[in-house]
Amino acid sequence: MNLLDVIFLAIALAMDCFAVSIVSGVLTQRRYIPRMSVLFGFFQALMPFIGWLGISFFRESIEEFDHWIAFTLLLLIGGNMIRESFSDEEEHFFNPLRFRTQLLLAVATSIDALAIGISFACTGYNEISQLILPIIIIGVVSSGFSLVGTKLGARFGKAIANRLKPELLGGLILIAIGVKILITHLIEES
Repeated sequence: MNLLDVIFLAIALAMDCFAVSIVSGVLTQRRYIPRMSVLFGFFQALMPFIGWLGISFFRESIEEFDHWIAFTLLLLIGGNMIRESFSDEEEHFFNPLRFRTQLLLAVATSIDALAIGISFACTGYNEISQLILPIIIIGVVSSGFSLVGTKLGARFGKAIANRLKPELLGGLILIAIGVKILITHLIEES
């Protein structure tokens, strides 16, 4: 993946943070916004590393079809995000002012990033030093989207979440990156 791919990937991953932050922003007091933003960015950056670390031990045995794994993971994650963008949301009663709630939201929205770490291992990221820049970009973008989303939610409420459909955009970006990875590897093999 090149730098532009990583930036688009970071934006796609940040869409869950953005959506949750908008909803949380309706209920959050301004002094809790930075903490939520830092938590979201931290876990979005941590999970790809954990996924990469876990799969790195198995890289040699899956090298022949790793691009199919990356494509499938991105397709499934992106497809799920698109599906969720069209589903009716139920009312969830949670208190985003509590640290525990913010922590759970940060972990829940970063599960997709775990699979991205697996796809990093499958697309040639062989050393930790290669992960530093993508992880920083993912963390900073997620933190920024969370900060903006929370502030927008506090200011404009539910009207924004209904109009933007951030999960749809994020899902489409993930699928596009997956298709690009697959096509690139298939062309290299021929």
